[in-house]
Amino acid sequence: MQVILMDKVVNLGNLGDVVKVKDGYARNFLIPTGRARRATQANMEAFAAQKAELERLAAEKLADAQARAAKLEGVSVTIGQKAGVDGRLFGSVTNADIADALKAQGHEVAKADVRMPEGPFKAIGEYPVVLGLHHDVNASITVVVVGEQ
Repeated sequence: MQVILMDKVVNLGNLGDVVKVKDGYARNFLIPTGRARRATQANMEAFAAQKAELERLAAEKLADAQARAAKLEGVSVTIGQKAGVDGRLFGSVTNADIADALKAQGHEVAKADVRMPEGPFKAIGEYPVVLGLHHDVNASITVVVVGEQ
């Protein structure tokens, strides 16, 4: 199916690109989330009329993400969890825990923005974490997991 991208989609294309994708991907993900429209003649003309507005909105989102990344860069977050004598946690520290700790410090971060490719932390220690605030903007923070009794 041919679609017009209404926003940048990773590994697919940028705003305004006409790409061919599998029907299910378009119907179940791209179109319902507003990231694409079917590439019909009417939609192509409507997109051409809206292109300047969509580019302005995309630039605003990027600028906002860059400003948030500048505030978050180098921030350290301490999270306390129950731990055993050997330093292993009884639970784990997940992306939701990190997002909640950042919100407590006054930084608005969604749980989906916290990137943890190795999975949740299961031991006491200091861990580097990357926050994906935008397709092109990442911020690095440090998460310190301490044990509680």
